[in-house]
Parts: sequence; structure tokens; C-alpha cells
Amino acid sequence: MLLAVVQPWPEGKQPTDAALMERILQRDSAALETLYDRYGRPVYSLVLRIAQHPSSAEEIVQDVFLQLWRSADRFQISRGPLEPWLFTMARNRALDFLRLRREKQRRREHSDSDILPSAVVRPDPEGDIDRSRRAEKIRALMTSLPEAQRRAIELAFFEGMSHSEIAAATGQALGTVKSWIRGGLLRLRESLAEASS
Repeated sequence: MLLAVVQPWPEGKQPTDAALMERILQRDSAALETLYDRYGRPVYSLVLRIAQHPSSAEEIVQDVFLQLWRSADRFQISRGPLEPWLFTMARNRALDFLRLRREKQRRREHSDSDILPSAVVRPDPEGDIDRSRRAEKIRALMTSLPEAQRRAIELAFFEGMSHSEIAAATGQALGTVKSWIRGGLLRLRESLAEASS
């Protein structure tokens, strides 16, 4: 990046913000330093109030002045003075930082909540026994179904095939496959209800 050689300011005379911005457009790094000396502390105070972290506030302030250097052409004195434009940019950067920090915290809490329940869940031997007994009953009841119904249910529920895929695999009509599955499930439900009562 080429820095322009510009004339120094007259001794004792403070340049206006608009004049400094003109010099920044000419890539005069001294103009940026002057603006930093002028607004760095108040911008830092604003950002620190929002971000609540000194080191993060320092980074955001550096980012704001870097953005000022890169986007000097976006500033138009006809729209208003530099100070509010600079403070708006700083405020937006600080709010972006807060949003990002909250999102990271939310994701961290979400991932922690995914991990913790499995670590703190108490064993449930009675529930395991109940589930095991129910599975045994279902296996036994499945063997009592006619072969076509049993096979259709196994293909649908244990192999994840759609009704159309089962029809193609068995060479049967789609309606026939659906009625096998529906009838088999009804029979299983009735048999389980009888066994439970």
C-alpha cells in the first residue's frame, strides 16, 4: 500500500475531521494517527461499556480504526460530522461482538446439555427388564403371524424399506403389501393387549 507524501499541517493549527478524512483518502497515515489520538479514548469507553471486556474492547477499537482507514471513501461530510459516524461504527462492532459471544455461549450450553444428561442418568434396571420382556413378546408374536405379513413387517420396520420397495422386492401389488402390514400390526397390537391384561 502506497502512502502519499502530503504537506504538514501549519504549526499550532488543528486540522478538522473533514480535512483529516481527506488526507486518509490520500493514504496519509499521520491523519489516521491524529484521528486515533482525538477519538480513540472515547470510542474505547463506549465499546468497553457494551462489550464489558477490556481486551476485546481494545481489539474492537483497532478494528474500528482499521475500518475507518479502509472505508474512508464512505464518509461524506455532507451527511454529518465524523464523530457520530465513528461512534455508530464502534457501537455496531461492539454489538456484533456481544451477539457472537452470546451465540457461542448458547451453543456451548446446548452441547453441554446434550452431554450431561447421559452422564447423570441413573440406571433403570426395572425399565430395562420391562423393555426386554416386551421385545421377547413381540418376537414371539411375530413368529405367530403368517409368513407374508411377518416378512412385510420385518422389511418395513427392521430394514427400513418403503411399502413400494417391499412390493417390488416381493413381487406383490402395493395394496396387498399395505394390507399385510396393516393386518399384521393390528394382530400384534391385539395380542399385546391380551398379554398385558
